[in-house]
Amino acid sequence: MQPRLPFTALALGAALLLPHSAAAVPAHAADHDSVVGERPVRWTPHVLDGAVKDIVRVGDTVVVAGDFGRVSEADGGRTLDVRNVFAFEHGTGRILRGFTPDVDGPVLSVVPGPDGTVVIGGRFRSVDGAAARGLARLRLSDGARDARFRAALDSGYTNRLATDGSSLYVGGSFTGISGTERTGLARLDPGTGAVDPGFTPRISEPRRGSLRVQELALSPDGGRLAINGTFTKVNGLARHQIAVIDTGSGAPTRWSTSAYEADCDYTGLHTYMRQMDFAPDGSWFAVVTAGGPEVKPGLCKSVARFESDDTANLDPTWSNLTGGDSLYSVEVTSGAVYVGGHQRWMDNEKGRLDAGPGSVGREGIAAVDPRTGRALPWNPGRTRGHGAEALYATSDGLYVGSDTERLAGEYHARLGMFPLA
Repeated sequence: MQPRLPFTALALGAALLLPHSAAAVPAHAADHDSVVGERPVRWTPHVLDGAVKDIVRVGDTVVVAGDFGRVSEADGGRTLDVRNVFAFEHGTGRILRGFTPDVDGPVLSVVPGPDGTVVIGGRFRSVDGAAARGLARLRLSDGARDARFRAALDSGYTNRLATDGSSLYVGGSFTGISGTERTGLARLDPGTGAVDPGFTPRISEPRRGSLRVQELALSPDGGRLAINGTFTKVNGLARHQIAVIDTGSGAPTRWSTSAYEADCDYTGLHTYMRQMDFAPDGSWFAVVTAGGPEVKPGLCKSVARFESDDTANLDPTWSNLTGGDSLYSVEVTSGAVYVGGHQRWMDNEKGRLDAGPGSVGREGIAAVDPRTGRALPWNPGRTRGHGAEALYATSDGLYVGSDTERLAGEYHARLGMFPLA
């Protein structure tokens, strides 16, 4: 077994010295036993253009990432010019005007980093005028780029980051990081950005287009990393669009499924796989999918639960289909599996771009039962747009990020938060 990268107790302690709060925040989102309420809080800021792609809370600081350029506080006051990432205070919505990174392209993922920082990944090439292709670490105190983190992609972009505090996982479309060859997947030291030489899973044979990892999900104990993307093999083993990696050995586990071998898309969409998330106890994970304009058999445009046992050729424990509308985001708690997209219905296995028998209306956001996979009564609704691409559970609610302005019948531009009922 390869050794894990160091993350000292001193660095962990420093990471907790954050503005507005000394409270620790785990790398994974918080758990809830119950479903959140249907009325959003009134204090979240508004994102006035573009789209929100990811959200993370560190202490009482919430960092919002995406492809946007203007924000305002909840009262609709002065508009602020930002570039693809900003921060605000949880509970008040006060935008942190001292957090002012200059990121020259979309930020697609953000995770906590050591020493009071966050790590961002995306389609950018520079931060604060310095070269930083696809990866950077930002100080929460002022948003400045932390030069101690020296990782940069050799090509391409970052789709998704994941961390357990001691390791930083990077998934995307790239062929190397800081001169070290890696195709679509790498593990870094979150302090320095150094590439881990002992973590070398190899994705290969894309089903369409170029090789890339689309999404990552790390188990709560850090022992399993679920990956999906355009690949059909990992380390030479058949793994069609999805695999589970043992983070200790760096090799794919026996876990496999043929559930995503069917075509769901068109030539311009190289993979229809979208976000994944582990249950709080790590025993299973949920996967959401998009797809092309036609309704096809299989797990196109669905959310599905898979047990995380090391079992070959696994079938989903349950699946829930929208009847033809894509899902992009998923957040699993003990009380619900939340999904976001541009769906109109859930429980719609017989739907063909219409409401089939047994379907229930769920506009743009929904919650399903973790045990049965059937839609829960929770139904706040949101303007569908392209879809909600960011769901993030905190200790007291659920953040939602999207590209539209109506959430639960109210104006909440591209960002909102449902509190626990």
